[in-house]
Amino acid sequence: MADNNNTYSLGEVHGSVDTTADRKPWKKVLSYFGPAYLVCVGYMDPGNWATDLQGGARFGYQLIWILLMSNLMALLLQSLSARLGIVSRKDLAQVNREVYPPVVNVSLYVLAEIAIASCDLAEVLGMALGLYLLTGLPLVWGIAITVLDTFLLLWLQKFGIRKLEAFILALVAIIGASFMIELFLTNPHPKPTEILKGFMPTSLSKDALYIAIGIIGATVMPHNLYLHSALVQTRKIGDDEQSIRKAIRFNLFDSTIALNAAFFVNAAILILAASAFYLTGHQDVARIEDAHKLLAPLLGTKLAPAIFAIALIAAGQSSTITGTLAGQIVMEGYLHVRINPKIRRLLTRLLAIIPAIIVIAIFGEDKIDSMLVLSQVVLSIQLGFAVIPLIHFVSDKKRMGQFAIRWHVKIIAWIVAAILVFLNVKMVTEQALELFNTDGNLIWKIVTIIAALIFIWLFLAMTFIPIIQTRIKNKELLHGDMASLTNLAVKPIRNIAIALDFSKKDEHLIAYALAQGNKGVQYTLIHIVESASAKYLGEDTDDNETRQDKERLNLYTKHLNEFGYNATGIIGYRSRIKEIVRIVKETEADLLVMGSHKHSGIRDYIFGETIDAVRHEVEIPVLIV
Repeated sequence: MADNNNTYSLGEVHGSVDTTADRKPWKKVLSYFGPAYLVCVGYMDPGNWATDLQGGARFGYQLIWILLMSNLMALLLQSLSARLGIVSRKDLAQVNREVYPPVVNVSLYVLAEIAIASCDLAEVLGMALGLYLLTGLPLVWGIAITVLDTFLLLWLQKFGIRKLEAFILALVAIIGASFMIELFLTNPHPKPTEILKGFMPTSLSKDALYIAIGIIGATVMPHNLYLHSALVQTRKIGDDEQSIRKAIRFNLFDSTIALNAAFFVNAAILILAASAFYLTGHQDVARIEDAHKLLAPLLGTKLAPAIFAIALIAAGQSSTITGTLAGQIVMEGYLHVRINPKIRRLLTRLLAIIPAIIVIAIFGEDKIDSMLVLSQVVLSIQLGFAVIPLIHFVSDKKRMGQFAIRWHVKIIAWIVAAILVFLNVKMVTEQALELFNTDGNLIWKIVTIIAALIFIWLFLAMTFIPIIQTRIKNKELLHGDMASLTNLAVKPIRNIAIALDFSKKDEHLIAYALAQGNKGVQYTLIHIVESASAKYLGEDTDDNETRQDKERLNLYTKHLNEFGYNATGIIGYRSRIKEIVRIVKETEADLLVMGSHKHSGIRDYIFGETIDAVRHEVEIPVLIV
């Protein structure tokens, strides 16, 4: 990789915190800490508040175990994201760009941008709502004022990533302290024994299950996985095994502490709602505004709602900063495009502000909570499109080497992914069914069906392309390293094309081809690349498999030329049969040598009947070795 900021994730702060410097042990350990705190604020944003408040107000402490389970899922996925960034030194968006063909990448990029805009919408609404609750400022004006924080991140970045992390940590501390005070003010105080019962898994009613799905859906956000894989690269670490293992271990500690802090905040919101509303007969509290209004009379002090509003503002502000960083990461990673940070920030914020102002102007401020819920539904749709590629990449031994996750972690990760995707798809499906059960809305129904088909196609492509590529790579690994051509003691005999599959039979196949000609014959070595990228891009593909195939073909021709034979290599793409036939005809070969794979029946359907198909298309002899 060139030493250019544009090639790095978050290039302006990439490797800016030196963990290798000679310093006191405790300072060296602390130098790793920080990235997870920028990530954890996404787990305590206003969208989480809405689900936590409803869960506590309607079901008491019953759903605390759902919060704990969600937190454990998030911890696993965030640790995998950090591992990817530390080992590969690339973020999730950059790796996606390497692996997937352009049409899939563009789709994933668009979804990531929509997710970030939806997240920013929740933060804008949370900030505006906090200002309204604290000062009485109308929501429309509060939303407009949030434009000003556009430049806060740009100002903070001038002081370096550590100052930015400290600022976010201060906001997290404000949120945590606010709810500690709220819980202290609650009268009667929550009983520890009752809270502990909430950690025991219980069966859930239909309504409780819906809220539980909302809690899980609001917990793991797709942009956080992009963000964490980039933030860990702000640490400069050594390239040796010990340094990488140390970075992975300390970042796991960092994630554990930060996400437990987020769990504490979410649990505090739920416990506060359970104590203040559920136990006092106010189970109908469903909106953040309602919760704010009831805090003063129920807790007996005007300080409670003010602290609540301050915490909400801190949550919105901290989340919007990290959302901006995530937007920069996905744009640069997917598109390799850098634009002025001010313009990037303004675009992201306007995409959130404009729909918020329009909805409030048309439908009124009562729809603010509906928009918060909508933003979480949009985020839920995106979730699988970040989680599944991440698990694929950290499981890839060729990319991760000895740091690829082990089989038991892989199984747990796929189970977590399946649960998250299932619950989120279930929630979105229920929303869609409500639309189809109503009369009218024909245009929206058609749009929903088209969108569903596109999502299914993208989901299948995203899921199976890495599996196909891994199988091809594993096949290469099974045949060992590239071997030099040394055992060619066969009597030479004329103009020959040789179809190679880069297996251990190649040397035997070339030897028999040489035996049919002599050193005055032109030997054309043919290999067809059939990777997922090659099928889409053809000659324009430049994936790792294609580069290795070209390298191996060049190695073979080099050896043959050194032995005095006249050899050239030609790479084909996409269809094995069509490309072999085309190259044979274009080079005017008068003999084609191919290798037999000794399979028949159903294996012919799996691997293809190349020899029979080719020999029916060419008019020259085909020698099968």
